[in-house]
Amino acid sequence: MTDSPSLREGTGATMALLVVLFGSFMDLLDATIVTVAAPAIAQDLGASDAQIQWTIAAYTLALGAGLITGGRLGDQYGRKRLFLIGMAGFMLTSALCALAADPGTLIGMRAGQGLTAGIMVPQVFGIIRSSFAPGERAKAFGAYGAVQGLASVAGPLLGGLLVDLDLFGLGWRTIFWINVPVSILALVIGAKVLPESRSASTARLDLPGALLAATGVLLLLLPMTSGWTWAGYALLAAGIIVLGIFLGHERRLTGRGGEPVFDPALLRIRAFTVGLSASVLFFGGIGPYFLTLSLYLQNGTGRTAWETGLVILPYAAGSIITSGLGVALAARAGRTLLVTGSLTIAVSQLVLWFVVRGGGDPGYWPLALALFLGGLGLGLAAPILVSVVLAGVPGRNAGAAGGVLSTVNQIGGAVGIAVLGTVFFDAITAKPDYGHALGIVLVVSAVLYLITALGMLALPKSTAE
Repeated sequence: MTDSPSLREGTGATMALLVVLFGSFMDLLDATIVTVAAPAIAQDLGASDAQIQWTIAAYTLALGAGLITGGRLGDQYGRKRLFLIGMAGFMLTSALCALAADPGTLIGMRAGQGLTAGIMVPQVFGIIRSSFAPGERAKAFGAYGAVQGLASVAGPLLGGLLVDLDLFGLGWRTIFWINVPVSILALVIGAKVLPESRSASTARLDLPGALLAATGVLLLLLPMTSGWTWAGYALLAAGIIVLGIFLGHERRLTGRGGEPVFDPALLRIRAFTVGLSASVLFFGGIGPYFLTLSLYLQNGTGRTAWETGLVILPYAAGSIITSGLGVALAARAGRTLLVTGSLTIAVSQLVLWFVVRGGGDPGYWPLALALFLGGLGLGLAAPILVSVVLAGVPGRNAGAAGGVLSTVNQIGGAVGIAVLGTVFFDAITAKPDYGHALGIVLVVSAVLYLITALGMLALPKSTAE
């Protein structure tokens, strides 16, 4: 079977979309749900600050290293098959996370979650393309973006609820156990409704390229989570060298008529290269924002996990309000929405900095109003960022570009948690004031979102281009 659409309309395509969107939602949910549960995990397992960072970053690091290869495996062996295999693996590793008895085991199983998500997530783009006619794909990709934005804020809220409910005395472990029954349901439905498709090409998987890409990404990110020692700088340099070798290998393979895991020609497309940079900065700010905010709310103001989720709830509400507007207007004003959304997030973080800088507990409403403003910005930008970037990429390269863009989004999240998380914990060590530490992160993050907004001015004007 090739890329020829299997489903074009009706309930079959709708159900297929719901299944793959659910898989995408689970991926990003598990990347963020740990943030609110982090203090409970640290207390129960005796985890250090560095181990908590690793618990969060190991997932996105492993996912980022595997996405490109996962996409190529789906092209070759069938996207439905790889999606279901990935989801089954995600379910299994989620259960193993829930059973972890020490921080090291939890970190390892979180990496396993990321690897299995790296098999599942890249199939989403291909399945959407094979399920919808060209005129309907924009709406489907808009729904994908909306789910991404919703999951990023639903994670902390759901995590807080589950930790405080303490179902069956399981505490924080329920944030992983919940994946098991819902994954079983998705597997049953997906096996019936998902269309099977694969690339028409019979080229073999570029295994050397896949290994070089994964190794380069891992080497690049390890120093950001293990510390900036001389060994960290050596790993960073090695990562840059390996990625240089990877690009050289891909160029040679392309010149011989082969199919690389990444076509270097994509880097000559301005919209794509600008989009990669904007995505790293944009999504790199979300993970550390919720991690440091959660630690401030629980350790700094004494709130429970559920009370922390209630403080974050206005962020979700703001995102839901504007996400539909963003998708509806993307075809006419996508770039304007991206810039406006990024600037709104920057302003919200400066407002929140003003709220927390005085020390103590500023109260619910000052926090909620600042978070609501940030949610409005996220809803304008997050659902359409991928669609706007891909609008500047030729159709024949859209699938590969989408896979690389998803990889970069995950790498951005891991880098953000590593860098801004370290800034936060270093500030706490120097001055044990959670409001002060959060304020430093907020100011740095606001500056990065201002830079992101400037970069987005070079993106296509709309998803129609």
